[in-house]
Amino acid sequence: MKNVNKYQRQYFMPPVECNDWVKKTYVDKAPIWCSVDLRDGNQALIVPMSLEQKVEFFKLLVKIGFKEIEVGFPAASETEYNFLRTLIDQNLIPDDVTIQVLTQAREHIIRKTFEAVKGAPRAIVHVYNSTSVAQREQVFKKSKEEILKIAVDGAKLLKKLADETEGNFAFEYSPESFTGTEPEYALEVCNAVLDVWQPTADNKCIINLPSTVQNAMPHVYASQIEYMSKNMKYRENVLISLHPHNDRGCGISDAEMGLLAGADRIEGTLFGNGERTGNVDIVTLALNMYSQGVDPQLDFSDMPAISAAYEEYTGMHIDMRSPYGGSLVFAAFSGSHQDAIAKGMHYREEHDCPTWTVPYLPIDPTDIGRRYEADVIRINSQSGKGGVGYILEQNFGLNLPAKMREAMGYAAKDSSDHQHKELQPQEIFNLFKEKFEDITTPFNISEVHFKQHNGIIAEVTVECEGKSVVAIAAGNGRLNAVSNALKNQFRLEYDLTTYQEHALEQSSSSKAIAYVGIRSKDGKHYWGAGVDQDIIRASINALLTAINNMVNAK
Repeated sequence: MKNVNKYQRQYFMPPVECNDWVKKTYVDKAPIWCSVDLRDGNQALIVPMSLEQKVEFFKLLVKIGFKEIEVGFPAASETEYNFLRTLIDQNLIPDDVTIQVLTQAREHIIRKTFEAVKGAPRAIVHVYNSTSVAQREQVFKKSKEEILKIAVDGAKLLKKLADETEGNFAFEYSPESFTGTEPEYALEVCNAVLDVWQPTADNKCIINLPSTVQNAMPHVYASQIEYMSKNMKYRENVLISLHPHNDRGCGISDAEMGLLAGADRIEGTLFGNGERTGNVDIVTLALNMYSQGVDPQLDFSDMPAISAAYEEYTGMHIDMRSPYGGSLVFAAFSGSHQDAIAKGMHYREEHDCPTWTVPYLPIDPTDIGRRYEADVIRINSQSGKGGVGYILEQNFGLNLPAKMREAMGYAAKDSSDHQHKELQPQEIFNLFKEKFEDITTPFNISEVHFKQHNGIIAEVTVECEGKSVVAIAAGNGRLNAVSNALKNQFRLEYDLTTYQEHALEQSSSSKAIAYVGIRSKDGKHYWGAGVDQDIIRASINALLTAINNMVNAK
């Protein structure tokens, strides 16, 4: 990487300043969406989809809500041609969906395209030719005038064949490699095409301005789009479409800024599949809008099913960190993140919040079919008390005291660290039971009897190291009396600091769980939990576990 001087900027700014788009802060309405998964996406696959897979993918796109779907380049191959005819001949195109076909601005290809699309209830015929400096000079070796003539001749042939062919057709034109074309020249070519088509309010046409190869920062593309939008003929009867690629990793930014700059329509693919670094990811683009309260008019409410179908049809793999669609995009392993999410969720419940403001989660994962216990709070050696506590509460109905959550968090971190693995919810629950519930070694209480005399007197039968002894003491309550009996009999030194209880509704309404925390003479805290139908017995078991944990630790 020592030859940086061999590169130069290959984009062209508009001849006048076009920065009105900067004054807008968000995309305020959904664009017209056109999926190009079956064409752009398909041609980028190592193994292109079969006819059957393409049909199923088409049905998936319809279910998601796409009203315009580019189905192929029918003159390019027999498979493409047959797929188009299958959709038409088998009446697979819903009444509210328009298919789109692609053709180069070459006569024999345009004619073949119209043969393929004959009889379509509604079809957009998308014609293109390349206009950039590099393409004009290196590939076609033609002048600006000659390139413009190719576009105009193609537009004329589309209009002629549409009149002669059975079907209902709309037109789209792309100055391919738009981002490497001088904006004034791109405008001249597009206006010449529009003069041929003469769009009206009842018969609008589409001018598509692709970022075929990203060669500039997104604000440059936005300025180019604004220039075209402000100076295009028949503007009120023209839909400006964007087709961003992702060479610089800015496909989403190009699309969003281009919409701010006046575009009406987006062509892209699910999860950004496309040649080289891909097309704009419509999943991300649509859900970005959704996260700001704008209805994208697409339905991704069952993202796991959509993702699985996409991977099945294409053979592609969705990256675990792919925005919204990846399996780990909502996953919080960090302890501080988990704690903030858990507190945010509790805040929502307590305050009945009308809007979504949970820390670290730009949208509610359940809106797209994700579950908190499986997809959001994930436990490994980086996790903390908040996440572990949330898992135990949501999955198993355990509402641990704050300090006990901390202890359980450390136990989970230690277990994950030693095993070098993520802990699943059931493993966390099992770890809780192992570390903190009903531990009966070295002390085990087999019987307890109470009587009331100047307070409460407890008679406790304790088994320790194979021996059974009876300890008796008074206290200001049953648990305090049992605690004093154990202290006196075995010379235990600790203070009872925490007591909490609640019903275990998720497991059985007849059972309760009690949590007890004690502080030893050296200031360390130890915890125990007890589960029983009798809350007193549950409390005693919790105390006993805390004591056993203290003794075992020493």
